[in-house]
Amino acid sequence: MSNHEHEHCGCGCEHHEHDHKPMDKYMTAINQSTVTTDDAAVAAAVQEIIEKHAAENNTPEVQQFLLNCVDLTTLATEDSERSVAKFVQKVNDFDNNYPQYKNVAAICVYSNFAAVVRGTLEVSDVNVAVCSACFPSSQAHIETKIAETALALADGADEVDIVLNVGYFKDEAYEELCDEIAEIKHVLGERHLKVILETGLLKTADAIRRASILSMYSGCDFIKTSTGKMYPGASLEAAYVMCQCIKEYYEKHGRMVGFKASGGIRSTEDAVKYYTIVKEVLGEKWLTNEYFRIGASSLANSLFQSFTGTDEKPF
Repeated sequence: MSNHEHEHCGCGCEHHEHDHKPMDKYMTAINQSTVTTDDAAVAAAVQEIIEKHAAENNTPEVQQFLLNCVDLTTLATEDSERSVAKFVQKVNDFDNNYPQYKNVAAICVYSNFAAVVRGTLEVSDVNVAVCSACFPSSQAHIETKIAETALALADGADEVDIVLNVGYFKDEAYEELCDEIAEIKHVLGERHLKVILETGLLKTADAIRRASILSMYSGCDFIKTSTGKMYPGASLEAAYVMCQCIKEYYEKHGRMVGFKASGGIRSTEDAVKYYTIVKEVLGEKWLTNEYFRIGASSLANSLFQSFTGTDEKPF
């Protein structure tokens, strides 16, 4: 493994080829983790948190905050330069029409539309996010993934969302999996890398825990639930396990990793539930769009209607 792959590992270990294998840090982290892998216990913990706290969080203030955490997303087969430009214009219009409210956090598109978003976007505090590295399957040569990501950055992308190589994960080829994430992060430098675990495919708390740990130790800035494409989207149970892993990682290494929920989150009520999980597991420190995002297309309008009490659909 090259030096840059160790800069971000967060494991605090010295790496020497002759006395320990690169995989030691990953397996050690997995084996030392105390995050629960009992699916029934996870479900019970989630139910308790939601029953106790969700209602109190469903306020206009939280709803406005959540709008500011949305990665407003279009990932359609029929997306075109014209349709993406129109999509971005809605964000520009929101800024002009509703200056009293904070805008969405980012606009998320396929990597080939980064230049369109960058060229159309007039709002300085909304980022350009792209899904890259052969989203949503992550099936391609690493050279192809690197090239796609580099091109998106050259076109103006601020953030990159990639999918964990689930094939490597299933084969327990953890070194290859982690090297791939680390190489892509190296291309990004200081810009944020979000790794999508595809939790609806992984299913179990045990698999989600392992995927979370591997991604964070490979240097990613966010872990994200789902693509929303081929498998079930976000679940509160997956969010709970991922947030517990983020908390444990932070306590060990002092580096904050963000959490992003995506896939099927459409209603204000659903968004508030994810906010509640993040607040109760990770605490107030994570309640900023620097560390909490929700990827969605229709959610932004639902949130807006909730906190304004109108039927307007600005997005």
